[in-house]
Amino acid sequence: MASQGSVIARVYTSDAYLPLQGAPVTFTQTSQDGQRHLIAIRLTDSSGLTAPLMIDTPDISESLSPGMPLQPYATVNIGVSYPGYSSIQAEGVQVFPGVETIQGLQLQPAAAVGQDYSVTFPGSSQNL
Repeated sequence: MASQGSVIARVYTSDAYLPLQGAPVTFTQTSQDGQRHLIAIRLTDSSGLTAPLMIDTPDISESLSPGMPLQPYATVNIGVSYPGYSSIQAEGVQVFPGVETIQGLQLQPAAAVGQDYSVTFPGSSQNL
């Protein structure tokens, strides 16, 4: 039986965590054949946060015993593009059943970085 967890993107700039309002955030998932599927597009609010997005996850019972054959979480890719800033893509953000995941995404001024960049969260990082 499938469960759900939620994911929120927190978009900001500088080490002072200055929120970016109105930033379009895309949420995608990659299927087993490697194709990306768009789940949602959300805009950030004045705090730099998106509204929570519900994601189907494996049932919580999948994480109660070590050595279960399936990973006990779903993965989501989150991308942000905002004028004047380099784009960022977070790959493999883990969403657990019954948990609200908040993924911070720090955008760098385009002039300072000069290119887009990505952050990858490998699926094997959770040794459950």
